[in-house]
Amino acid sequence: MPLVSVQNLKKHFPVEKSFLSTLLTPKLSFVQAVDGVSFEIESGETVSLVGETGSGKTTTGRLILRGMEPTAGKIFFDGKDILSMKRKELRNLRREMQIIFQDPFASLNPRLTVVKIVAEPLEVHGVCKGREAKTRVEELLEKVGLAPAKEYIDRYPHEFSGGQRQRIGVARALALNPRFIVADEPVSALDMSVRSEILNLMLDLKEDLQLTYLLIAHDLSVVRYMSDMIMVMYLGKILESAPCEELFENPLHPYTQALIAAIPVPDPKYERKKIRLKGEMPSPINPPPGCRFSNRCPSAKPECFKTEPEIIEVGKGHKVACRLS
Repeated sequence: MPLVSVQNLKKHFPVEKSFLSTLLTPKLSFVQAVDGVSFEIESGETVSLVGETGSGKTTTGRLILRGMEPTAGKIFFDGKDILSMKRKELRNLRREMQIIFQDPFASLNPRLTVVKIVAEPLEVHGVCKGREAKTRVEELLEKVGLAPAKEYIDRYPHEFSGGQRQRIGVARALALNPRFIVADEPVSALDMSVRSEILNLMLDLKEDLQLTYLLIAHDLSVVRYMSDMIMVMYLGKILESAPCEELFENPLHPYTQALIAAIPVPDPKYERKKIRLKGEMPSPINPPPGCRFSNRCPSAKPECFKTEPEIIEVGKGHKVACRLS
């Protein structure tokens, strides 16, 4: 049984209109941020969700954590339907599921010391407090590479570098011994020299603590280094999913091919042929009929503009939603 199972998940945000716009066009409009997403994450896996900004990646992650309520669909964690859980059940589930935020500068309260930031979930959930909580915080800080912990524990976030702040964010996510972590662009706000340190830390923690990750990213070099499975998302839909090396060696969807072709190559002799995408991502308020990618696809056929392709399995664990594959 998968640890996380998502079935036909949707999130449509209503568009706010002015009084005059409501009179002229009374019909409600919706931003289709996530529109019928289904996938599974096995225990111990790192599954990555990639795509351009605005494709619905972060919204998908927050829906799984029930940070917001979906419009439709089902979400199961360890076989339990989390959307049917009452408040007390959901509170207990929070210990199992945590998040690492994208921006280490905005995700930490500047008015609290490190010990209060990391101990907060321990106190909120009644795990421990006082001296016992402080001891636990010291253990967590040393586990994420901030040692000796006594030098860091009473300092404020502004006294740390970006990489150190993200380590504090990781320590806070680990405080309750979760099994599943959503890592939302965990290194995109960091310097290149620091990124590899945080990624290696996450891999070490995964092995030591038997963690399962949903990694949200747009940097495919990061994704390739971290992932067991990769899902490619565009305009609220998953267009392709496959085991990591299979996706890089045999990308089938034109959008996946374009993303991989855009990865910088150090040696010009091995530079890939660039794929030029025309136009920009359409508005999620009014997505195009047929395939969501049809208006930018260099190989689109007339039928691509009419009916939406189903995502089908074309190989072991390799699924794609494209008539050209």
